[in-house]
Amino acid sequence: MSPRDSQVSPNTPSGKDLTVKQQRDARRATKVAAMKKKQATEKRHRMIGIVISSVAAVGVLALVIVMVVTNGTPRTSPEAIEIDGVQNYPNLVATHVADAVDYEQSPPVGGEHSSAWLNCGVYTEPVQNENAVHALEHGAVWVTYNPEQVSGADLESLQDAVPSTYSVVSPVADLQSPVIISAWANQVELDGVDDPRLQDFVDKFWQGGEAPELGASCSGGIDGPGRIA
Repeated sequence: MSPRDSQVSPNTPSGKDLTVKQQRDARRATKVAAMKKKQATEKRHRMIGIVISSVAAVGVLALVIVMVVTNGTPRTSPEAIEIDGVQNYPNLVATHVADAVDYEQSPPVGGEHSSAWLNCGVYTEPVQNENAVHALEHGAVWVTYNPEQVSGADLESLQDAVPSTYSVVSPVADLQSPVIISAWANQVELDGVDDPRLQDFVDKFWQGGEAPELGASCSGGIDGPGRIA
């Protein structure tokens, strides 16, 4: 072979040139793969964000619907509530006295009373009428029960049924009905702890009705015997 034949053509890539090209192609392929991976990750994150936003939007919409339905349902005004058997005693005086009062109603629904009001709560023993009437003057309801007819689970149910504030629950011996609920100038005798008129009475007269000192405190007065709550 002649020296001419053994020369490498200047257009033929050398092993070194081929290696550099391969490295360049490899780097390009790596960049492309990394870019595709980044794009796939970003797409996945966008999809997750869309799903989360959609779920949140559905939750907000459901909450709005509930609020609209709830707020859109007009509440029955106390004046419109009719209670079968309720007794009203108008024109009661609200003066303070130091002596015991002989009330016409039992339990009393108003009239002269002690200057110290009974702290609202649940009592296991009879309370002083004159102090309980002062609590009625402040807008409380007074739930009295016959301990011979209401006890155990029924008593617990009754205690749970009344509002946690501005209410007095106490026994009265020989009460003429299983349960009697009173507010200032109003009273109804109930057939038992599950009588639906109990809630109707609360809705109509609790912190309302004809109480002369509506909204005055129902704490900071005096406790009667046997207060448990």
